[in-house]
Amino acid sequence: MIQHNYKGKVAVITGGSGVLGGSIAQGLALEGIKVVILGRTQKSIDERVHKIKNAGGNAFGVSADVLNRESLEKARDHIIDKFGKIDILINAAGGNVKGATIQPNEDFFDMNIEDFDTVTNLNLKGTVLPTLVFGKEIAKETHGCIINISSIAAQQVLTRVVGYSASKAAVENFTKWLSVEMAQKLSTNLRINAIAPGFFIGEQNRDLLLNSDGTLTKRGETILSNTPMKRFGEAEELVSTALFLCSDASRFVTGIVVHVDGGFSAFSGV
Repeated sequence: MIQHNYKGKVAVITGGSGVLGGSIAQGLALEGIKVVILGRTQKSIDERVHKIKNAGGNAFGVSADVLNRESLEKARDHIIDKFGKIDILINAAGGNVKGATIQPNEDFFDMNIEDFDTVTNLNLKGTVLPTLVFGKEIAKETHGCIINISSIAAQQVLTRVVGYSASKAAVENFTKWLSVEMAQKLSTNLRINAIAPGFFIGEQNRDLLLNSDGTLTKRGETILSNTPMKRFGEAEELVSTALFLCSDASRFVTGIVVHVDGGFSAFSGV
């Protein structure tokens, strides 16, 4: 039987101080993986590291900007000095901005192109650049994995979130392209996959899905009516998928996107 073999591995998680990235980080740490939390705000990094350590995991925090190569390289050097290697990269940094979202009283031509650029940079460049920096260290080991975070919005056409959808679709394309590149040119033991969460409530989308009193907005109602499981996802429900994709149990799995969405992508609305 294939063993999961998590012990001794080192994982870098960008956006690891956030809700989804942080939950994945804690899940990996509790399986014996040495987790490096990468984020922009030292306070939130420290809070996440403290939480993981209190739960019994091994965590370390480094401040860096996923859109700044110099800061990523400094973080990489710090990580290599401490652990000597990197086995896993999870690109969980990303998000949306209001100006790249079409409001109900607007149309496409009201969109702010600068905000569209911001979202594209955050989600696409913010995945590619850390992969260039940390992925090179993984490639040196000739054995490891990269997990990108996509979204249900990459494949399902969702109204309003034009910038976010386009950039996450690009992340999925990059995931598949890189999986072929790595296997053909570097090592068949280097795997690149993605997770596409459905609707999970975080700070960025809370006001879109919930009213101030906790009831559903109209958009929230529409989403749950098209989700067969009739609820939003919980952050810890991404952990088992991440563990599978970075374990030796999935050593023949590369170039795929796993949907964790309560059936949203399977439902036609009828």
